[in-house]
Amino acid sequence: MDAIVDTTLEQPVGDLIAGALADLGVTHAFGVISIHNMPILDAIARQGRIRFVPARGEAGAMNMADAFARVTRGLGVCITSTGTAAGNAAGAQVEALTAGSPVLHITTQIDRPFMDRDRAAIHDVPRQPDMLRAISKQVVRVWEPHQAVDALLAAAQAALSAPSGPVSLEIPVDVQRVPLRGRATPARIAPQGVVPDPRLLDELAERMLRAERPMLWLGGGARGAAEAATALVERGIGAVTSTNGRAVVPEGHRWSLGAFNMTPDAQAVYDAADLMLVVGSRLRGNETRNNAMRLPPLLQADADATQAGRNYPVELFVSGDARLVLEGLLARLPAKLATDVAFLDSIGTARAKGEAALRRMIGPYSAVAEAISARVAEGRPWVRDVTISNSTFGNRFVRLAAPEYGVHALGGGIGQGIAMGIGAGLAAKGKAVVLVGDGAAQLSLGELATGVESGTDAVFVLMNDRGYGVIRNIQDAQYGGRQHYASILTPDFSLVCQAVGLAHARISRAEDFAAALDAALDAPGPRMIEVDMVAIGPFAENFAGPPAGAAGSVR
Repeated sequence: MDAIVDTTLEQPVGDLIAGALADLGVTHAFGVISIHNMPILDAIARQGRIRFVPARGEAGAMNMADAFARVTRGLGVCITSTGTAAGNAAGAQVEALTAGSPVLHITTQIDRPFMDRDRAAIHDVPRQPDMLRAISKQVVRVWEPHQAVDALLAAAQAALSAPSGPVSLEIPVDVQRVPLRGRATPARIAPQGVVPDPRLLDELAERMLRAERPMLWLGGGARGAAEAATALVERGIGAVTSTNGRAVVPEGHRWSLGAFNMTPDAQAVYDAADLMLVVGSRLRGNETRNNAMRLPPLLQADADATQAGRNYPVELFVSGDARLVLEGLLARLPAKLATDVAFLDSIGTARAKGEAALRRMIGPYSAVAEAISARVAEGRPWVRDVTISNSTFGNRFVRLAAPEYGVHALGGGIGQGIAMGIGAGLAAKGKAVVLVGDGAAQLSLGELATGVESGTDAVFVLMNDRGYGVIRNIQDAQYGGRQHYASILTPDFSLVCQAVGLAHARISRAEDFAAALDAALDAPGPRMIEVDMVAIGPFAENFAGPPAGAAGSVR
């Protein structure tokens, strides 16, 4: 319900900002309180329309807002202070930019008389907008109090409009304090779509009709087009997804490779295909063997026109929202395509072989993967940090119920899983299962306290191999077994959990995992299950980096 605003009363701009956010449907905001954002946060607390979640660091707050946005398919809001605080959020905001998450980063500024003048005011960064421009879809600065609400609405609309992404909004602290009269009507926005050219859709349909063995490659940009994509597959178009496009077509569909997109059998499918339409995907290097993987003749559709032919040459590019493009294609194609049936059947066979090979590779951990997959497939968020377990079974094997349930560190930076799990767990979409590693977890242990304090609905599955396991594997494979800096001091996580009041269980046999997971899912609030990988033993085959070979950034 919209709040009734008394336009005869003057309110501080901070109150108007808080009210406008609530009018837009924002229910949660994540951040860290500071002297420079206190007017806005004071207003949020007094108004009581938005739940503010105090993170232990700005990076965690940004990850929480990012995951919340992905799971709810709405606007995530992160509120930080200026200067160092905005910088603390930068790495996590790069992740939101990589994933195209619609996050509104409300960062503050020092008082206007000191801005951009390098006078060493507390929390000042003279070139803060330059930093924000590098990690944002757009940067908006408020100079005058009377423009503050309009600037907020413009920033929120930009974040949600295709191609979506994080938008930074700078609001100086002195502006937040200025009293103004409220507006007579609640705040509103209308996110904009990119409408495809009908003539290009005609050409796209003609090309697909002429193909005998057509395919779709579906990326994260196609998450909002699941219904149309599935209908096209049912008409006789094979599918494959990126890790961020999983479940756009139902996981396990007989004519979909899912994210088993780089196996030898997948390559055989691509070699047989005579046309592929890439929708909402950048064909990233770590999913195409650094663009060396052979693909059939390509057509491409993307809301971001600058992505045209960026990694592979394409024969036709259509600028437009994925849903509009695929719905337009559906309207132009017959109810059933004359696709080579043997080709379609080969796709399901290739996926089954990929799953079987993965089970063999992970050895005893197949029991862990199977248990997680069965419960995630029921309909709950599946959140993953960068770990060996995610790079093997997490990104491919565990089946999602819907595209928005998949949340992972797409940019490859470790240490974001705990905070992402908190954001996903607060989205009221079922109890999240969160996969983290012991090395990655140590970057954000403080956010476990945030998880307990917020009562987030999440189970943290901690895969503990006492160090950076993939780095050790790479050193064994490429550096003559010389292992340096990969075995680090690992805390006793039971004591860490005890310190913040987080329920903890340790599993030393893979066959005990399913029961422990069920108990954690049935219990209220956050829980941690620590999987002792030293006790269980190694994978059947060592994992030494992603299939692209670019293993240096993965730990």
